[in-house]
Amino acid sequence: MILYPAIDIQGGECVRLRRGDFSDVTVFSADPVARAQEWQREGAQALHVVDLDGAREGRLVNLAQVEEIGETLSIPVEYGGGIRNIADLKMLVQGSISRVVIGTAAVTDEAFLREAVRLLGERLVVSIDADRGLVTTHGWQERSAVSAVRFAGFLKGEGVAHVLYTDIERDGMLMGMNLESTRELAEAVDIDIIASGGISSLEDLRRLKALGLPNISSVIVGRALYEGRFTVAQAREILD
Repeated sequence: MILYPAIDIQGGECVRLRRGDFSDVTVFSADPVARAQEWQREGAQALHVVDLDGAREGRLVNLAQVEEIGETLSIPVEYGGGIRNIADLKMLVQGSISRVVIGTAAVTDEAFLREAVRLLGERLVVSIDADRGLVTTHGWQERSAVSAVRFAGFLKGEGVAHVLYTDIERDGMLMGMNLESTRELAEAVDIDIIASGGISSLEDLRRLKALGLPNISSVIVGRALYEGRFTVAQAREILD
């Protein structure tokens, strides 16, 4: 299982939110590129980067910093936030980003989703951000009427290879991951899952690993790493 430290960019800084609330923000570094390089030095196998301003505004706001991260790191970088048109997809296909994450547009625009699958193939990740089991959009600010499990099944049918699943009630709260909903999704749909939201301790990682579900291939960790609750090396001892 692969560990993805998280780099969330807001206002040009590396931050963490609680439950996706843009007003409940903690700044951990004024230089996201330097912070990304530090995660690599500490042994991260890959990195998860989100343009929070982009997710809220629906456009690529902090792309220059994201591209610099991709260009300066030797590990794979996946990136999402505000990617909602074909022109952006085509630009990212040619860039330094290993995987591209889309969310809102995958829910609201089926034609866009199909073109994303065609352009990116295995490099495409679709984010399923759930609030009480229902998919949210627009930077987690709006809740749809589509269940996470149903949406994952639809994505599988459309040829999506990877989904990023987050229970937003747990995200940034250090409450532990919602293992029940994560397991439900993994057992219901045979699709690669990147788990996210709420990891607070090494024990949380052990419990996730103990589910024994082979399609949960990786996990994103943010605040717990930033606050020093465990190190990349300690996490990898469990996940590897």
